[in-house]
Amino acid sequence: MDTIVPLDAKTWPLFADLNERQGGLFGGCWCSYFHGERGEREPGAEGSRAFKERLVRDGVAHAALVVRDGEAVAWAEYGTPEELPNIHHRKQYDAEKERDADFRITCIQVDKRWRKQGLAELALRGAVELIAARGGGLVEGYPHDMALKEGKKTSSSFLYNGTRRMYERVGFVYVRPKGQFNCVMQLEVPPA
Repeated sequence: MDTIVPLDAKTWPLFADLNERQGGLFGGCWCSYFHGERGEREPGAEGSRAFKERLVRDGVAHAALVVRDGEAVAWAEYGTPEELPNIHHRKQYDAEKERDADFRITCIQVDKRWRKQGLAELALRGAVELIAARGGGLVEGYPHDMALKEGKKTSSSFLYNGTRRMYERVGFVYVRPKGQFNCVMQLEVPPA
């Protein structure tokens, strides 16, 4: 049975193991790109790993981890815009936004061995539940709009934030396009 647990100092080893199995993601990112800079940071994959671990231990990096049989198999990173200031197409986003979101979902990843089993959606739902537990608010995600890629095959490893259809199944509504193949989607999450 799959369970959702929050990423924190106690669950860091689960997250670290998943990232190591995935090769640290996209050239050793360790899901740190969206955080922006926060003090000293060493270069390369080891620098990204140490940076992410420090953010988790400081309580400014959040994710919903999907755990199966004692092993993390997926996650959805979320946080406030202050915690996750870096988003793709930021200039366009800032020029077109009507209001600031309370939370962002910036990265969803699934272990290669377990893709195409609905775990990305489970991680997204887990992030929404954890956001509700933190008081809820306006949540944004920036998924890939596959309708814009009609006829183009996309590897699931590049769908770092899921798809528009997946967000719609969770209750998010389409707001506008962002960049060439992504969009802004929002969900008002009540407090738990």
